[in-house]
Amino acid sequence: MAAPAAAPNTLSPRLTIGLVGVLIASFSAGLNEYITQHALLDIKGALAIGYDEGTWLTALYAAAGVCGMAFAPWCSYTFTIRRFTLFAITAFAFLAFLGPFAPDLETLYLLRILQGLMGGCLPPMLMTVALRFLPPDVKLYGLAAYALTATFTPNIAIPLAALWVEHLGWSWAFWQAIPLCAVCFAAVAYGLPQDPMHLERFRQFDTVGLLTGMPGLCALVLGLLQGDRLDWFESPLITTLLVGGAGLLLAFFVNEATHPLPFFRLDILKRRNFTFGLIALTCILIMMTVLIGLPGRYLGALHEYRPLQTAPLTLLVALPQLPALVLVGALCNIPRVDCRWVMAAGTLCCAISCIGFSFLSSDWTRDNFYPLMLLQIVGQPMAIIPILMLATSAVVPAEGVFASSWFNTTRAIASVFGSALTGYLITARGHFHSDVLVGQLGDSAQATELYLHELHERLPEVAASELPGTLGRLVQEQVLTLTLADVFLAASGLALVVFAALLVVPTRIYPPRSPA
Repeated sequence: MAAPAAAPNTLSPRLTIGLVGVLIASFSAGLNEYITQHALLDIKGALAIGYDEGTWLTALYAAAGVCGMAFAPWCSYTFTIRRFTLFAITAFAFLAFLGPFAPDLETLYLLRILQGLMGGCLPPMLMTVALRFLPPDVKLYGLAAYALTATFTPNIAIPLAALWVEHLGWSWAFWQAIPLCAVCFAAVAYGLPQDPMHLERFRQFDTVGLLTGMPGLCALVLGLLQGDRLDWFESPLITTLLVGGAGLLLAFFVNEATHPLPFFRLDILKRRNFTFGLIALTCILIMMTVLIGLPGRYLGALHEYRPLQTAPLTLLVALPQLPALVLVGALCNIPRVDCRWVMAAGTLCCAISCIGFSFLSSDWTRDNFYPLMLLQIVGQPMAIIPILMLATSAVVPAEGVFASSWFNTTRAIASVFGSALTGYLITARGHFHSDVLVGQLGDSAQATELYLHELHERLPEVAASELPGTLGRLVQEQVLTLTLADVFLAASGLALVVFAALLVVPTRIYPPRSPA
C-alpha cells in the first residue's frame, strides 16, 4: 500500500475548517448513540414498544457501530477520506430523519442498524485526519480533540437527552443530529483536500476478513449487551452469539495475519507502547462507563430524580473537558514532561474518585456527588491523552489507517464490555446483598419485629398495616446502595491496574516535533 502524503509543516485555515468538520461529525455520531440510549423510555412509550424489543434498538445500533469503526479506515483510504466522510455524514443524517417515521418495529430496527453503521464510520475519520494532516507540533491537540469524543460526548449526552425529551419531544432524540451534520458536511467539503481514489485495492480485497470479522463483531456485541437480560450462558441464543462470535473473530485474526492487504495489521501489536495503549484505553473506558451511568441510576431509584435533575452532575464533568483537554495537551507537549507521570496522576484521580463513590449510602443526594466528580474533570483528560500519545508514537503516518482501526474498534468494544460488565455486577451483587438482608430478616422473627417497631417510631404517620411494605422498600433501597458501592469499588480496581502497569510496561517517549 502506498504511503499517504506526509503531514504539512503548517496548518492552513482551510484545512483547520475541514478538521473541525470531522470533529463535529464525530460528536454527532456519539451524541446520537448516547442520547437515544438515555431517551429510550420515551421512545418506547411513544412507539408502544416493550422492554425486550427496546433493548434490541440500542444493541443493534451498537453492533453496527462497532463494525463501522472496524472497517471504515480501509474504506477511507480506498475511496479517499473526503469522499467517504461526506458519504457517511449524508447517510447518517438521512437515516436520523427517517427514524421517527418508521411504520413498524422491523423497519426501525433496519434504520438503526444502517445508522449505527454510518455513525460508526465517523469517529475513525477524526483520528485518521489527525494522524495524517496535523503538523507534528500540534498533533497532540488533534489527539486531544479525538479524546473529547470519549470524555465530553458521553457526559453531555445525558443533559441533552433530558432537554430534547422534556421540551421538544422524543423525535428530537433522532433529529438533533441533522443540524450538526449540515454544518460538518459543509466544513468537510470545503476544508479537506481531495486525494485520488485507490480502487485497485479491490483486486486484493480481504473477502474472508469481511465475512468473518463483521458477523463475529456483531455476534459478540449482541451477546454482551443482551447477556444480562437473558441470563448469559443459560440462554441458547447468548451462548451461540458469544461462542460463535469468538470463533469467527479467531478465524478473522488468523486470516489477517496472512492476508497481503488486511483490515488489521497484527504486527503493530508487537510494539509495547501501542499494545499498552489499547489495554489501558479499555480499562479507563470501562471505568468511565460506570461513572457516567450509576450516579443517575442511584438518584432516580432512591430519590426519584428525573434526567433533567441529574443533568448537572454530568455537565459538571463535560463542560470543563474542553479547556482541560487543551491544557493537558499543552502539558504533554513540553519535552521535559514525561507523559507517563501525567497519566499516573490522572488514573490515580479516577481511582480515588471511584473509591470515594464506594462509600455511597442511602442518605446521599446530588450534592454528595459533586466533590468526587471534580476529580473526574482532572483525571479523565490526564488519563486519555497520554494513552493516545504513547500509542500513536509507535506508528508512522503510513500506518495511521491501521492504528485508527485498532483504536476505534477497541474503544467501541470497551464501551460495550463496560455496559455488559456493569449489568452483570449489578445483577450478581444485587442477588448477593438481597439474599443476605432478606435472610437476616427471615431467620429471626424477633429481629423483624424489632425492625418494624423502629420503623414505626421513625415514621409514625405510616399505618401499621403498611409497615411491612415500607420495610421491604427500604431493604430494596439498601440492596441497590450496597450493589452500586461494590460496582464503584470494582471500577477503582481497573484504574489501579492501569496505574500498576504504567510503572513497568510503556517506555518514555517525547512529544512529536517537526524536523529541523
